[in-house]
Amino acid sequence: MAVEQAFVGPPFLAGPGDPAWVTTALHRASGWSYGHDPLLARVVLTSPDQQALLHLEPEPDQPWWVIRHARTATTPAWQASFGARTPAEIIAAFTDALTDPARPAASGNPYEPLRNAGWQPTRNHSGLTSPDGIAHVEHFTETGSDTWFIDVAISGDPEGLIWRAQIGTGTPTHLISAVTRALADPSPLRRDPQRLPRLGQDRMHTSVRQLPAAHVAFALERRIDALASRSPGPCRPAPPPAPAVQPRPPRSR
Repeated sequence: MAVEQAFVGPPFLAGPGDPAWVTTALHRASGWSYGHDPLLARVVLTSPDQQALLHLEPEPDQPWWVIRHARTATTPAWQASFGARTPAEIIAAFTDALTDPARPAASGNPYEPLRNAGWQPTRNHSGLTSPDGIAHVEHFTETGSDTWFIDVAISGDPEGLIWRAQIGTGTPTHLISAVTRALADPSPLRRDPQRLPRLGQDRMHTSVRQLPAAHVAFALERRIDALASRSPGPCRPAPPPAPAVQPRPPRSR
């Protein structure tokens, strides 16, 4: 059996996708616990060390996704937020880097992946803009701030804004670079053809293909397995050892 899937590019126009790509992966692959009320339209996940929290709530005038990290002995507290239409895969790039048990490699300047993908400075703005002029990334450092802003918009009017993200002062550089790499990645994102976003649809490149239904249905499971394999982790315990085989007593005559 096959199902239709749309492959949408550029990825920042693909729409939100499946939030489980972030939430279920955090819970099952990285051991984040949930303490939200199932009767409320929100999700709250907390990291095993109680230092980080993800909050997902449909607030019309606020970012839907907020990730906060507490201050530690060596790092300040920080916060990142993403709007409702942010593709889950871009948020997942951030949370995957956050939960990676490996020591982060030197990530360099977060602008670098964008420059390598042909993003250019614009005359009226600092920062870099995608070749199609839709996405803009800016590092704001005035008045003691150290904040990154991402705007994806088809026009300068408020109605033209598709989504916005803000990554605040103190956020580790390798997490910001994970987001800019996801923005620069030209690979299309897979979506249900019946649920493509209307805003920006005339600027998308979309192709529809038939894929095996099992391949689509188990995509999240494959993702969780891949993330869990980065480290044994407390959330994927090893199976208990098989019981020792007891020797048979000698047969009496």
